[in-house]
Amino acid sequence: MKFDQFEWAMHKTLEQINEGNPSAKGKEIKPERLPPLVLAYIGDAVFNLYVRNRLLSYEQNKVRILHSYGAKMVSATFQAYALRQMEKDLTEQEMEIIRKGRNAKSSVPKSASVADYRSSTGFEALLGYLFLEGKQERINDIAEQCFIHISRKLKNNDDNKGENR
Repeated sequence: MKFDQFEWAMHKTLEQINEGNPSAKGKEIKPERLPPLVLAYIGDAVFNLYVRNRLLSYEQNKVRILHSYGAKMVSATFQAYALRQMEKDLTEQEMEIIRKGRNAKSSVPKSASVADYRSSTGFEALLGYLFLEGKQERINDIAEQCFIHISRKLKNNDDNKGENR
């Protein structure tokens, strides 16, 4: 999308928001019709909030620690790792959503490999889809499994660093 098209779309969206567009209120959102990157946009927020909430079980006073671990846990690298660990526990439909998310074209940041970034986009697309479908219990199951896999990986990484000191 060219910048002028982007500016026009932003302007139209803000116009609708500020006018309280009545056609947007109560508009049914059909997750199966949304582009995978839009699902990933929602799923990113879902997983980020899940991780932040879970971290509060362990630390409630040190925001710096919460932010540090939270940022690591929601990184593309760790999301891709957790997804690989739990793929066998996902349904065919869930794997299809992940596949579509993986195949979505987007620019990859330098902080992750292309493969990890694509996998994490698929993971986030799945969480976004489940969220928009109202499947909170399934989100909790998947996010908790990922949280555990990522936590163990972070602990192992810390343990290995301690041995090298």
